Amino acid sequence: MSALSAIAALFATALLFGGMVFFAVVVAPQVFRALEPAAAGTFLRRLFPVYYVWGAGLAGAGALAFLPILWEASLILAVVSLGFVFAREALMPRINAWRDRELAGDASAHRPFARLHGLSVALNLAQMVLVAVVLVAFAL
Repeated sequence: MSALSAIAALFATALLFGGMVFFAVVVAPQVFRALEPAAAGTFLRRLFPVYYVWGAGLAGAGALAFLPILWEASLILAVVSLGFVFAREALMPRINAWRDRELAGDASAHRPFARLHGLSVALNLAQMVLVAVVLVAFAL
């Protein structure tokens, strides 16, 4: 059972890390290069909810798989999973609302939008670092 848990934990965590890096380094920049700003925004608004569910699911699966073999990694991945849920359910709706107000001409909406967007970027970066820590800890 321990070997199967280790394989599942490593697979879920590596898939999560690779997907997060790919999304940040390849997908998001290419969307803004390939599409006009309005179309890019519409596309990413549809993609981010899926990204957050995917991330929460993989982090949760990794947390469960790590539980019997490395409880610290399990705890870290559970926190990462909750971060994805928070981003999807709390941050994303607020970011979208402030962005809509900004696009409708409300200049005062820029600051809250930028602050919340920055928070979401920082959260995603922190999650990437935590997932990398789990992978390194597993390798050691």
